[in-house]
Amino acid sequence: MNADLHVPPYAPGRVPLIGHAVPLARDRLAFLQRLREHGPIVRIAIGPKTVTVINSPELLQEMLTSKSGHFSKGLLFEKLKLFGKDALPVAEGSRHLRRRRLMQPAFHHQQVDQYVRTMHTTVDPMIAAWQSTGPLDLKTEMQLMTQNVVMGALFSTTPDRDTGHAILESVDTLFAAALRRALLPLPLLERLPTRGNRRARRAGHVMRAAVGEVIADHLARPEAHDDIVSLLLSAQEPDGTPLADEDILSEVTGLLAAGSETTAVTLTWLFHELGRNPDLEQQLHHEADTVLTDEPLTTKTLTQLTFTRRLVNESLRLYSPAWLVTRQTTEPVRLGAVDLPAGEDIVWSPYTLHRDPGLYPDPLRFDPDRWLPERPQPPKGAFIPFGAGKRQCMGNEFALAEATLITALIASRWRLRPVPGPAVRPVGAITLHPSTLRMTAEARTPVRRHREAV
Repeated sequence: MNADLHVPPYAPGRVPLIGHAVPLARDRLAFLQRLREHGPIVRIAIGPKTVTVINSPELLQEMLTSKSGHFSKGLLFEKLKLFGKDALPVAEGSRHLRRRRLMQPAFHHQQVDQYVRTMHTTVDPMIAAWQSTGPLDLKTEMQLMTQNVVMGALFSTTPDRDTGHAILESVDTLFAAALRRALLPLPLLERLPTRGNRRARRAGHVMRAAVGEVIADHLARPEAHDDIVSLLLSAQEPDGTPLADEDILSEVTGLLAAGSETTAVTLTWLFHELGRNPDLEQQLHHEADTVLTDEPLTTKTLTQLTFTRRLVNESLRLYSPAWLVTRQTTEPVRLGAVDLPAGEDIVWSPYTLHRDPGLYPDPLRFDPDRWLPERPQPPKGAFIPFGAGKRQCMGNEFALAEATLITALIASRWRLRPVPGPAVRPVGAITLHPSTLRMTAEARTPVRRHREAV
């Protein structure tokens, strides 16, 4: 892009009236990846709407840090208010800052250390139960597991499998509705009694009922709980009044939805890759057998699972769960050499960023050793699975500890084998998930080694 160019160019292939809608609908992931060939910042048209796509890690870093005050979270996050009108993940401005400050202590690294034991006691029996099942729908199993971790660690409750399924289906339905409304932003359609809208309303009722029961239990037995729900119930607004019931309901619902989906799909992709790479699987089994003992797990234990953590990082890179992120300018702003007007819709894709050959050698290769400290690391802003700046996911330590722990616990007990079937391909829904992934759990006996071998 020329240094004096102040307006982003349109990507080639724009068609009158429909813009780039056809290639976007045909394969949205491939289309966004191809856009990287057209420079650090480029515009596309979806029908009459113009959207600016940012490809450059430097421009992303500028937008998310030094100039973050010029942007709101944008269209996708507006539609995610299906989970809660002003919950932290979608809140803006001073409200977002107050809620983040309120809930940040619950995700401090000292708190995460306490959560690790709950994570262990929650997932261990779920993993053990695989022995009596047939082929696993791995994404569903991981979603149920991470959902229970969030509810156990943050809400002091774990649902039975049927209730967990009902909550999970509701989360999936609301996520699908939010993405559909973001890609086809026609407010009139959202108010019509269509089948999709009716399903979204029913899903919302199920979510609110489940969360309402959690809150009711905390109100009935306040002395029995010391968790993030208790924190919200005791919190006050700036004027000294308690948080409104609707606000507490929204915050808990938002945490439940945001806290389970991304970790679940990361784990699903991780074991998909291990099923294709027996050498990596063997290395994971060796580390799990060496580090895990009968002693209680702590964050210190997790720091010894160095290869496991590299597997998690590489899964986050190659299959970035939040494949599409939005922002919108709240006022005119210059980004790099480009002038953006107020109200400009912005998108970027961590998925395509993390697969850029200019940033990552052999980017389509699943290579956990690219994260070894002696290997060259990507430039600042080129690896952002949890975002950056003031809107960076505050639960990133929680999610990384959870993913590392679950990976090691599964590896200590099972070898997951892919079931023959259709080729697994990435699907860009609200998160990046496999089109289908069924695996069989084969029992293995851990070969216990001394910790000193690590």
